[in-house]
Amino acid sequence: MRAPGIVRRGLGVSGVVDHGTRRRRAAYRRVVWGGGEVLVTVGLLLLLLVVHQLWWTNRQAREGAERKVQALEKEWGTGEEEGKGKGDGQEQGAGVSGAGSGSGGSAGGGASSGGGSGASTESGRAQGTPRSSQAYAVLSIPRLGLRVPVAEGVGKRDVLNKGYVGHYPHTQQAGQTGNFALAGHRNTHGEPFRYINWLRRGDEIDVETAAGRYVYVVDRTLPQTSANDGGVIREVPRSTVRPAYGYSAPGYYITLTTCTPEYTSRYRLVVWGKLTSMRPR
Repeated sequence: MRAPGIVRRGLGVSGVVDHGTRRRRAAYRRVVWGGGEVLVTVGLLLLLLVVHQLWWTNRQAREGAERKVQALEKEWGTGEEEGKGKGDGQEQGAGVSGAGSGSGGSAGGGASSGGGSGASTESGRAQGTPRSSQAYAVLSIPRLGLRVPVAEGVGKRDVLNKGYVGHYPHTQQAGQTGNFALAGHRNTHGEPFRYINWLRRGDEIDVETAAGRYVYVVDRTLPQTSANDGGVIREVPRSTVRPAYGYSAPGYYITLTTCTPEYTSRYRLVVWGKLTSMRPR
């Protein structure tokens, strides 16, 4: 008569064990499900961040830069008729005059800043120093289909992140003896210098200001150097990290700097050019 009672107690213990196991499994499933939801949410947020950085910032910056170029051209009154009125006789060759090298402190957005600046263009027309963050010139590179504003300074928020190219303070202005040194983003925020590694010797670089138009021609490229290589933007540009790259004599130079490799800011890519002609307005 005891056997059935023992069996009932055994079934009762088994039922308790099964119920506890089910609760643990349910709790485990809830944890896994909750963790999965968190991972999916984080993944979506990261995807949105990538889209914002790689697409939206580019679109926004490019639209703003294009409007600024149009505003500058309207301010200068540039156009075909003005070009005809100037005539062909105002194209001038660029000579070479004495200039020493200089050094200075660091400027954000590119290599360390160095050199001095003159007070007027070589054509003799006064060109005052632009205000900080002021867009005052247009840089055009036909090979890249690039046409972008140039602003004073290389700060990210007020210049580079707007899709502009920044002019290193304390370097020369366009058309002056020395080095007209510029920095620009290679990725995101308009990425105007995304493809400057495509430039080859002989490619044209045009700079337009209220004073005139200056044509430079690509001469040399430094594929990679330190972000602190201030020598590349001195009056007579020469790398202090890789001295085989650069110049030893005064001249009329333009320097383009950007980050390399792409999507990093560890090193700098440098392109140098020489002034070949200038035309005052």
